[in-house]
Amino acid sequence: MNERLVVVTRPRRQAGPLADAIAALGRTAVVLPLLEIAPLPDTTLLQAALSDLARYALVAFVSPNAIEAAFAHVRAWPGATAIAVVGAASRAALAQYPVIDPATRIVSPLDPAFSDSEHLIEALEATLGLDALRARRVLVVRGDGGRELLPDALRAAGAEVETVAAYRRAVPALSPALAASLQALLARPNDWIITSSEALRGLVELAGRLETPCTVADLQHQRLIVPHSRIAETARALGFTDLTLTGSGDERLLAALQ
Repeated sequence: MNERLVVVTRPRRQAGPLADAIAALGRTAVVLPLLEIAPLPDTTLLQAALSDLARYALVAFVSPNAIEAAFAHVRAWPGATAIAVVGAASRAALAQYPVIDPATRIVSPLDPAFSDSEHLIEALEATLGLDALRARRVLVVRGDGGRELLPDALRAAGAEVETVAAYRRAVPALSPALAASLQALLARPNDWIITSSEALRGLVELAGRLETPCTVADLQHQRLIVPHSRIAETARALGFTDLTLTGSGDERLLAALQ
């Protein structure tokens, strides 16, 4: 019987470390990005928002991609401006930038098993107190068209919230090479690591456009490994049934493969 491959669907620049860790387990990893991260064609608004960081009580980054895109325009970070991030991967991304004042407060979800806006809001309440942000300026740096949950919660607490896009996300074009890879992977049972609902919807869209189209019903022999309940809900709504929900963090994704 053929070995089940492990398909890593993260954007290519983020897929390498996870693929290497999967190989260290003795499994065969295939990197097949189902999302592309692209810079904005015009960064005027982003640069304007980052030009005077001291005016903000808090700057929240919704992903490592937001951090990477923003810090291309940051030369120094004032210690009085707190930073909020959604999890360990974003904390690791921040650590690459020595321009951050050591006195800067960095808030992230208290439980490393959860890397999302919901748990970041809880952490902000527990550590800073959302009332402390009332009538103060807060900046949320995110992808183009990101979720409104975090900005809405901060506005409900009385903060003056600005949002700014730092990058764009898109399902890749169905090139001949991608079509061939996808067709081959879907022809046999494999394990798919899906780390965003958008990537999962992209998989369904691309599979339906193959020369031999695949519906969700055709994909039921594929196992989905997802780190967040929101992605699991998306998968169930689309019709997937073979799901493993792990919690956030690569170590939990890897444990699910063993």
